[in-house]
Amino acid sequence: MKVMEGLYYTKDHEWVSIEGNVGTVGISDYAQHALGDIVFVELPEEGDEFEKGEAFGAIESVKAASDSYLPLGGKVVEINESLEDEPELLNLDCYENWMIKVEASDLAELNELMNAKEYEEFISEEE
Repeated sequence: MKVMEGLYYTKDHEWVSIEGNVGTVGISDYAQHALGDIVFVELPEEGDEFEKGEAFGAIESVKAASDSYLPLGGKVVEINESLEDEPELLNLDCYENWMIKVEASDLAELNELMNAKEYEEFISEEE
């Protein structure tokens, strides 16, 4: 499984990268492998606000459906519209093909997430 350095990870297998106070959110390689071939992605609307840990969308694959949970609270400032027509992009490169961008309400919430090394240890215990 590919784990990217410089990202923060959740136990629900989402990742977030931070630039200023905007977090780019997606699913991890572990998650897309577990889901299998992704056939549908449900995303929120720009302007929607969520708390940390709240479901912001859903991913459906040929073998499962799964909610996506926000690694940090904030307001959605951009969605990856490409996923609406090509949900399989998450299978091709889940780190390049992010889901949403969020204006973070509290960057201190990042301290509750795992770094790449901690996430690698976490998924090795799950396998």
